[in-house]
Amino acid sequence: MTREKIFFFLRVLRVPYVMILHEQIEADLRSALKSGEKEKAGVLRFLISAIKNFQIEKKAQGEKYLPDEDIISVLKRQTRQRKDSIGQYEKGGRTELAEKEKKELAVLENYLPAQMGENEVRKIIEAKAGELGVSDKSGFGKLMGAVMKALQDKADGSLVKKIIDEKLSSPQS
Repeated sequence: MTREKIFFFLRVLRVPYVMILHEQIEADLRSALKSGEKEKAGVLRFLISAIKNFQIEKKAQGEKYLPDEDIISVLKRQTRQRKDSIGQYEKGGRTELAEKEKKELAVLENYLPAQMGENEVRKIIEAKAGELGVSDKSGFGKLMGAVMKALQDKADGSLVKKIIDEKLSSPQS
């Protein structure tokens, strides 16, 4: 059954429709264009282009929209690029470009799922370390893999790495 048929039946049965991420991005682009938000529209156009490029790479051209998981991976790649650019611009003293990248990053982060806080991540790392019996640097990869699998897309990998580094390098209490 095609996506269009599914949506038709949902409308007939009066089931509330939840927009998929790609549709939400396109709707936000239209509203940004109507309201004259040029910067936001530019970021969303670039994001839609990146999503289409990913779709071509994946050879998923038969589908009208990519699954949300794939779009989230594209979003993460784009946010990572923005964060790297911000760091480079700040090192080079180009604050105006860093500010522009920060604004673009804020737009992109609106579409990412909510991230866990540092304290929540610490608790999960403590639990996994106890479960796996990891207490020194030699178990870093094992612990990192288990924690990232448990968290999936709920926490930033760099935050998890930083906390695991702190835990494994600090003397045990």
